Amino acid sequence: MFETRLRAALVDWLRADAFLSSTLNSITEEAPSRIAVPWLGIVASASADWSVKDKKGREIRIAIELHMRGDAPDTGASLVPQIESRVESLPAVQDGFRIVNTTFLRARAEQRALNQRAVLLEYRFRLLED
Repeated sequence: MFETRLRAALVDWLRADAFLSSTLNSITEEAPSRIAVPWLGIVASASADWSVKDKKGREIRIAIELHMRGDAPDTGASLVPQIESRVESLPAVQDGFRIVNTTFLRARAEQRALNQRAVLLEYRFRLLED
């Protein structure tokens, strides 16, 4: 329940950003089929119990991946801070839960075949039910 709701809220929040939605061809929960790069998607998530005495809670890790094409190693470098800022500003009060904290965990960049590039951003969200 928590994980699914957080994923949906995060995708909606990212899509609502005017800069990101005008720059990226797709912002989606999973890898889109037949969409040209650049696109952003949630590629993985996992959750663990983070309950307290009187409330259910979850610690949820979400990996978001930016896909783009380019020859230069810094392709997409200007988009990453925008994505990070938007993720980290997700409102705490959500439908059915409250985000207690959001923590950046790590990033990874890689070059793939045919000049494709990807940047993975991983975050930890700690949530409590309302």
